[in-house]
Amino acid sequence: MSAALLHAFRRCRLTVGLAVIAVAAAQSGARAQGANAVSAAYVGTVSDIGLYLAERKGYFRAEGLDVTLTQIDLTNKMVPMLGTGDLDVGSGTVAVGIYNAVSRGVAVRVVADKGSVKAGYGYEGLLVRKDLVDSGRYKDFADLKGMKMAVASLGSGNSSGANQALKRGGLRFSDADFVTLPFPQHLVAFANKAIDASMTNEPTITLAVEKGVAVKIAGNDTIYPQQQTAIVLYSEKFAKTRPDAARKFMRAYIRAVRDYNDALVNVKLAGPNADEIVATLTQYTSIKNPDLLRKITPAAVNPDGRVNLDGMRIDLAFYREQGLVQDPKITAEDIVDMSFVDAVVRELGPYKAKP
Repeated sequence: MSAALLHAFRRCRLTVGLAVIAVAAAQSGARAQGANAVSAAYVGTVSDIGLYLAERKGYFRAEGLDVTLTQIDLTNKMVPMLGTGDLDVGSGTVAVGIYNAVSRGVAVRVVADKGSVKAGYGYEGLLVRKDLVDSGRYKDFADLKGMKMAVASLGSGNSSGANQALKRGGLRFSDADFVTLPFPQHLVAFANKAIDASMTNEPTITLAVEKGVAVKIAGNDTIYPQQQTAIVLYSEKFAKTRPDAARKFMRAYIRAVRDYNDALVNVKLAGPNADEIVATLTQYTSIKNPDLLRKITPAAVNPDGRVNLDGMRIDLAFYREQGLVQDPKITAEDIVDMSFVDAVVRELGPYKAKP
């Protein structure tokens, strides 16, 4: 990693750390108390659908749980609160911060899939500015060399996905000039010709293509088919001291995720319950246009809840290459506990798509 890139990443971590203190101070002591109370945080993306649906359809209540859902925009803000037990459940991406937190003794574990890759479901993908494709400046992955490329954050699965795209052209991560921008800002940056390429997710992908400012080269189902894009986290305190509530939460979550999968037909939200899913997403996310939700490539979420350890290992190797992981011995298995999803699937049986 270049010195400038490493400096930017450290500056980002400092900013996040200050934000964590503010969020923790605001929320500490405000949690509902009691054996059935569960505090859960979500980042606000489409792949949080399992949490949205479990609340909207009353699955948490059916388990006897009093779940409070709070939106927190970054997983790194959730991790310290999970570590202290001030937050029971979190969500987000498998970023380098989780590995470093566990290495420092922060008690948190990855317990379920919240977004992964399924053939055809390239919810995230590589975009290249349309004029660069039209002019022939971009023909294949090798032409990413020297391009200014946007990712949402450094040290994340998003930047690891960009690394996989570069590898397909025989390139290294350092062969592109990286900038960090929230996904919606990728659209503006393409229009202003401020970036040449990006690893972007939906609905920005669909909007960029529709507006004619970028071309979708390939989805992450092609670029990085093992990718584990998003996860559900439990605090160690929640998992160890309240295992019954943790199992109930997981059962409600898996039921909701299966409802979501029932709505996926031909890589669209087009199943018999698609209206319910679209209504839920317009309620809980910033995407308020139902027609847009029906056009985008939906996120894939494993209906049996298991995470892809192969993808997590690839991400971890990338973080090590960039010098971002503090503990040279930590493994993906060290931060994963799939006992809750396995117990629920034994009870409910493996997912079977509705005919």
